[in-house]
Amino acid sequence: MADAQSAFYPRVFATVTAAALGLAVFWILRPFAGALLWAGLLAFLLSPLNLRLRRRLGDRKSVAALLLTFAVVLMVVVPTILLGVMFATQAAALAGQLQAAAAQHPIQGPGGLSDMVDTLAQRIGGWLPVPVEQIRASLFTAGEQLAQWAVALGGSLFASLFGLVVAIVIALFVLFFFLRDGELMVTRAMVLVPLDDRRKARLLSHLADVTRAVVLGALVTALVQGTLAGIGFALAGVRWSIVFGVLTVGAAVVPLVGTALVWVPVAAWLGWSGHVGAALFVLIWGTAVVSTADHVVRPLFISSRAKISTLPVFIGLLGGIAAFGVTGIFLGPVVIALVLALLEFAEEARSEPTVES
Repeated sequence: MADAQSAFYPRVFATVTAAALGLAVFWILRPFAGALLWAGLLAFLLSPLNLRLRRRLGDRKSVAALLLTFAVVLMVVVPTILLGVMFATQAAALAGQLQAAAAQHPIQGPGGLSDMVDTLAQRIGGWLPVPVEQIRASLFTAGEQLAQWAVALGGSLFASLFGLVVAIVIALFVLFFFLRDGELMVTRAMVLVPLDDRRKARLLSHLADVTRAVVLGALVTALVQGTLAGIGFALAGVRWSIVFGVLTVGAAVVPLVGTALVWVPVAAWLGWSGHVGAALFVLIWGTAVVSTADHVVRPLFISSRAKISTLPVFIGLLGGIAAFGVTGIFLGPVVIALVLALLEFAEEARSEPTVES
């Protein structure tokens, strides 16, 4: 009894201290959580290349990590910034034209936004017992709100320029150390996991497969589809091809409908504005090239070992975006996969026969 009482205070003190320190670390790291997550994700994806580069450089970890970090700057950061600038510029131009059209409906020139909205309003008015003027005003308002949302999405690049630069610098700084010391970090962290070595290996393998499936299978496919869609929009003469191409990247992660959420309305818009040939081209391009790319690119990156169904990925995707923002696209499904794996281990442990001492 005395031993139990003497051990009570140290346990309580250790628990309270650990909770306080954990909370303090959380608040310290919270402003940089996005940068840390992106750095960890990039380090994980680059780990096979990092290992090969180390071997070629005589196991010089720092040199390999530095070279890969510079490669990320040249191949990821710079193109992303340039694309963000072009997207924000086109989105601002689109929003400006829609705002001008909302303030003064008649816009000169064939195929203008006003002509398209008038045609659409008249067709909808033929189907519904609603005045055409009311439909037209509603369409202009909805279009203006959509354009403003697009500007806000792309304008995040400029909304906090200093914060963005700081986040990129932190992510690259952390990426270097993750590439150099990532294996040691994972090994030390797994020591704290209360699982046997076999289940630890399975857990790491499962999370690696799911992460590659989500990131490479979803992200790379979305980027390819968005690029192809942007090319098709540009060939069809769409003025805001970059805006719609970037929106296609976001739509590509939506199951079932996917990129059709963007290229079908664009084709309809072109048809209503009198550009029937361009509309047909976008429909054919979207069906034969953009949508087909999903069935070609995704299997190249998704490993058959990533045993996770579409439903958990979809729930993790939507919930992750709501909870963590853009990073949640990848973090949400991985967290769901981790929970499912731990539940599977718990079921296995309960089904195993207990050994009496």
